[in-house]
Amino acid sequence: MSDKSEAKRTVRDNDVVTIEYTLKVDGEVVDSSEQHGPLSYIHGQGHIIPGLEKELQGMAVGESKEVTVSPEEGYGVEDPNAFIALPKSEFPPTITLEPGVQLQLSDQSGQVYNATIHEVKDDSVVLNFNHPLAGKTLHFTVKVVGLREATPEELAHGHVHSEGDHHH
Repeated sequence: MSDKSEAKRTVRDNDVVTIEYTLKVDGEVVDSSEQHGPLSYIHGQGHIIPGLEKELQGMAVGESKEVTVSPEEGYGVEDPNAFIALPKSEFPPTITLEPGVQLQLSDQSGQVYNATIHEVKDDSVVLNFNHPLAGKTLHFTVKVVGLREATPEELAHGHVHSEGDHHH
């Protein structure tokens, strides 16, 4: 190691940042890079929730941090208009109708929506179309494990291109 080490590179806009993270909500782990491997994203493009992106700005490789993100800077607050009751007859008998069950529904145009069963009544089911983490305070433990400038192509396409399998 030379003494003239350049200033440590830190996260800034248009960098490809690779992070390891764990997300806890209400004390439970709801998502973690241990499940899917580290996450790479282009910083400053709004690909990850704003509250987390803001906290990663200026971090260097090897640094880790605890970040608490409010609902407003996370997945938004719960929208009361996103609770919709549908008649039970609309649901196939194969679906377990109980609160907390997550469903995917599609409309006529084929757009797919994720919903969670909120309440089951005598003849209808109330679905919650909010993001499951809407209204939640998010607790991240995050570590920067990779950092490089995005290529012009990545910036043009707006996402990270993974390197070829055989040549690095």
